Amino acid sequence: MALLGALCIWLNSLGFTNRSLRAQVSQLLGVPPEVYTRNHMSYDLARLRRKGLIERRPGTNTYDLTADGQRVALCYTKVHDRILGPPHRRRPTTSPTPAPPSTRHHRQLHQRQTRTRRSQESSLKLKTTAKH
Repeated sequence: MALLGALCIWLNSLGFTNRSLRAQVSQLLGVPPEVYTRNHMSYDLARLRRKGLIERRPGTNTYDLTADGQRVALCYTKVHDRILGPPHRRRPTTSPTPAPPSTRHHRQLHQRQTRTRRSQESSLKLKTTAKH
């Protein structure tokens, strides 16, 4: 997400280089540039090129976003900011969301098992007290 966020910053006609984009990405990731290495940036740029999101200017080390790259970068960045961002920045929900069906099913199953176990335990107690 940081890579796509950094690409959104570079939505201009100047283009970007490995070095300039790497500095931006490492800042967005919150890590020093030594952690996000040149090799890692080169790998990410190669993947973006293969997917057609960026293209390299002939005879230079400068890259430009393609039209598809601009759409993808903006879309992913908006999704991240609105849905996956920090909780204090998320839109407030009007009502509490119900538990997912799998969670409800699990809870109901657990309640049934607990009831069955309790009824079995109580019937065992009755049998043991009847024998004495």
